[in-house]
Amino acid sequence: MTARSSKFKPSYYHCVGEEPLSALTVGQLMEITTEKWGDREAVVSVYQGHRYTFKEVLDKADRLAAALMQMGLKPGDRLGIWGPNSSEWYISRVAAARGGYIGVQIDPAYQAPELLHSLTKVEIKVIILTEFYKTHNCYEILRSLVPELDSCPESGVQIKCAKAPALTAVITMSDKQYRGAYRFNDVIASGRPESIQKIKELQTLIQPDDGCIIQFTSGTTGFPKASLASHHNLVNNAIASGKHMALHQGETRHIICPQFCHVTGSLGGILCGICYGGTIVLASPTFESRKVLAAIQQEKCTNIMGTPSLYVDLVATAKELGITLNTLKVASIGGAVCTEQLAQSMIDILGVERVCSLYGMTEIAIAIIGQDGDNLHQMTATVGRVTDHLEVKVVDEDGRIVPMGSRGELWVRGYSVTLGYWGDEKNTKEFIGPDGWAKTGDQFILQEDGYGLLVGRLKDMIIRIADNIFPVEIEQFFLGHPDILEVVVFGVPDPKVGEEICVCLRLKDGVNLKEKDIVDYCKDKVAEYRIPRYIRFVKEFQRTAMGKIIKHDLRNALIKELNL
Repeated sequence: MTARSSKFKPSYYHCVGEEPLSALTVGQLMEITTEKWGDREAVVSVYQGHRYTFKEVLDKADRLAAALMQMGLKPGDRLGIWGPNSSEWYISRVAAARGGYIGVQIDPAYQAPELLHSLTKVEIKVIILTEFYKTHNCYEILRSLVPELDSCPESGVQIKCAKAPALTAVITMSDKQYRGAYRFNDVIASGRPESIQKIKELQTLIQPDDGCIIQFTSGTTGFPKASLASHHNLVNNAIASGKHMALHQGETRHIICPQFCHVTGSLGGILCGICYGGTIVLASPTFESRKVLAAIQQEKCTNIMGTPSLYVDLVATAKELGITLNTLKVASIGGAVCTEQLAQSMIDILGVERVCSLYGMTEIAIAIIGQDGDNLHQMTATVGRVTDHLEVKVVDEDGRIVPMGSRGELWVRGYSVTLGYWGDEKNTKEFIGPDGWAKTGDQFILQEDGYGLLVGRLKDMIIRIADNIFPVEIEQFFLGHPDILEVVVFGVPDPKVGEEICVCLRLKDGVNLKEKDIVDYCKDKVAEYRIPRYIRFVKEFQRTAMGKIIKHDLRNALIKELNL
């Protein structure tokens, strides 16, 4: 081990925080919010025509929790929620917390194999599902896994499923009667007074450290891992995150673009709204830029949350339609690095006053976030500042802290870290060390002021001969081109140099560029080894439910095209 200079400044930061951590559960937080702002709208689903106050949500959630108890659910049992953003999703999320059930947040884009994995991995006892997600009939997907539904009566019953033996009941977010399934509103109506009273009494028994939600990681190989978060984790993250998104500065109306199944939509949307009495606005079940812009105008939204790619579409659509917005104050942005050019467009075109960067992941929630008063450079060159009560450090390959301002892997320790992967001790131990440090897998640079620069995912790093190349750095370069809207960079195998660089480009409408134009743009601006070997143009990118571009599909398609 090499000795270090006495002037060595370790790449470590601890944000102590000005306020103590909270010991509330999500259910208690909802109760307190309802006492303060009971008549304020909690959720407005524009596309459904639904408007529910906090008082109405709490009433429906307690009735649903009580009905689930009557079906046999006990605190700690897993309740699956499968569908796009909706008022029913919001109510189900609160009901799970009030009943002490662990809400399993299932990606609406899942197909049968992924859904079966979700049902069996965490032993879901009851699933609440939507009718459709895009062109998928969700009931039919479930029915393919649970053929026993065909032999059930028309209305809902307790079921026995061979493939998912823990599953006992199916609830659909629909007025239509599906064979073997209960209807959502019928279930709420069935909650008996004595059961509702038991739910209210449960609130002093459910503990902050109890499991509250399970979210599945967005891994690209194998089945996703099931990350378990506690009430303590979620409530304190909502307190810190909501404050930095200015949700504490009076009544807010927050339009949520990411899906609730992901940490950004669930924590940054539902829980931050509950924490500060803010209204959540849902424009459509899936992201549609025109509907989002219309909802902002109709509902006079003050805040918005999305990924860079979603904001690119919102800016382009607003310019195309000549729409002027004048109510937005804060735009929260996560899932990828935001360029200064995009942030300025959001200010100029969407009328936002401030862009708030978020950094996090399923296993550590929101760990780094932009601060009030950040200038545009800080909000784009960095991903923000360490969140209250968390420790972070940047380490080398051997786990030793690197000097401040040096590259390394980001590790996080504190209340926001997952309790672990459900039923997966091996991966839990690999992710969280015995000292409590969680290994993010992100290449990072930490500054002395607590701000951080995200260099890229270690697993996405392209190794070309002896050069380590991070795709995000090349992506940022191409986003400086005036005719390019979106960029995805990745590596593909090459027998001579190890990996070659590929760039996929989405151009602005009406623009026609050739591969030679891209190569010429690179000359004298970047090192020769960073010029992509493969250049592809795409009209649209396929996205996850959160709005992230699905990079591994692009890579797999190119590998197949090149016969590698």
